[in-house]
Amino acid sequence: MTFDDVRRIALALPEAEERLTWDTDITFRVRDRIFAIGGEGASHVSIKASPETQAELLDMDPLTFAKSAYVGRFGWVTVDLGRVEPALIESLLREAWRRTAPKKLAATLDG
Repeated sequence: MTFDDVRRIALALPEAEERLTWDTDITFRVRDRIFAIGGEGASHVSIKASPETQAELLDMDPLTFAKSAYVGRFGWVTVDLGRVEPALIESLLREAWRRTAPKKLAATLDG
């Protein structure tokens, strides 16, 4: 997986947009709320998750997943793109989008 793969998956979600923030970070948002953060050519991406999902991922593979800096206490997880399976990163991004989007919009995304 590459950051461009993350970008493609994230921007395919309804009403998702990309915005450069803090002069270096690329944020993916839905209705102005961030659900993933990375950077051009980055080897890692930070994705919004529940604390339960974060704990499961850390237990499953602590070399691939870590608590994100600053926001890890809220469930955000940092993913090593060189180690993660494409289907898993897609699932994590879709779930992050669902957690962030308004309920009516989130309901429009297929299971």
